[in-house]
Amino acid sequence: MRTLVVDHPLVAHKLTVLRDETTASPTFRSLADELVTLLAYEATRDVRVEACDIVTPVAPTTGTKLAAPRPLVVPILRAGLGMLDGMMRLLPTAEVGFLGMVRNEETLEASTYAERLPDDLSGRQCYVLDPMLATGGTLAAAIRFLTDRGADHITAVCLLAAPEGCARLEQELTGLDVPVTVVTAAMDERLNEKGYIVPGLGDAGDRLYGVVG
Repeated sequence: MRTLVVDHPLVAHKLTVLRDETTASPTFRSLADELVTLLAYEATRDVRVEACDIVTPVAPTTGTKLAAPRPLVVPILRAGLGMLDGMMRLLPTAEVGFLGMVRNEETLEASTYAERLPDDLSGRQCYVLDPMLATGGTLAAAIRFLTDRGADHITAVCLLAAPEGCARLEQELTGLDVPVTVVTAAMDERLNEKGYIVPGLGDAGDRLYGVVG
């Protein structure tokens, strides 16, 4: 597994505003969208492409286009939805699947409650959107779900990550013969006793959409 922490002043600036507890949901959503687009630029460096012949107004030339099959973007519900527009801004021709996963706050284990994905993902590059790589259980389960259906290249885009989550993710993916990359805006200090990232930014879903239930 490869982890890439994007070192860019605009990323750091937008993340700082996201962390601020006084940032209201509308601003949080807008900044998260912008931040994901910046992360997506780095996350798509390994997107598969192929040569194509075109004719410019001046002369024929050879260009580059996304290879088939198209990439699949998979937000993990519900918080991952807040990252979807930012990702699709750079990959407008990608397909989108949805994976609903919930973490048990006592056991910190993830379970799947909904999915809308192709049955066969053979040969597909998948971009998983999950704002917080905290304990790592949810993301590990999502990656296993996709690779069990045949996905052969996974990139996870996260706003924040914790060292414990990355360590668990790497451990749970041991033996998986599929390249996995985590792209994040920051690697934070640690997890607290409730499994939240410190200093973090709170519950990403609640800050995107408000507290429900």
